[in-house]
Amino acid sequence: MVSKLVPSIILASIPPILLIIWWPDFSEPVPIHWNYKGEADQWGTKNSLILISLIPFIIYGIMMAVPFIDPKKRILEMGNKFYNLSLGITLFLTIISCFIMVISKSGQTLPNNLIIGLLGGLFAFLGNYMKTVKPNYFIGIKTPWTLENETVWKKTHLLGGKLWFIGGISILVLSLILTPTTLFIAFISIILVITLIPFTYSFIIYKSLPKGTSKH
Repeated sequence: MVSKLVPSIILASIPPILLIIWWPDFSEPVPIHWNYKGEADQWGTKNSLILISLIPFIIYGIMMAVPFIDPKKRILEMGNKFYNLSLGITLFLTIISCFIMVISKSGQTLPNNLIIGLLGGLFAFLGNYMKTVKPNYFIGIKTPWTLENETVWKKTHLLGGKLWFIGGISILVLSLILTPTTLFIAFISIILVITLIPFTYSFIIYKSLPKGTSKH
């Protein structure tokens, strides 16, 4: 059990360690938010970076708590896939957290294409694991109909996983060839598609269930 936690804990430790090392090099105010063009549009004190550096730890801690606080108690049925999923998300958040600190330290423009490309990679990664996610109230495509019926949950996540994987790969490829503005529009459009289709599909599947079908 402990050995499965170590890789994610090590990854999540990197941003706060780097922040401590780089702390004297940050000049106030530091950029903490960027617009779709990669230009800084919000500024804050160096203390703002503390929360940014701790985000991987916070999210990882929440994910590790989910199996114990979720009423359905089925997350751990995923076995190693749950820990691999947690590791992948922690890796992504660690990269983003470190990247933000590097940009804040250097004062450079944030390369939005790179960030959106990384998001595409994350969506593809999540899509690959989505079909393995067991019914729960915290992780996955949670609609009133997927939470009501396990068959609806399974079918929705099977379709959703494929859409997220294809959508993620598409975002990743587009990040290499489109301008930041066009990429941002494409990104929002793809996110809407891979979100709305599973939502609608779960409703259709639920309504198609034979009357008297068990809810769980």
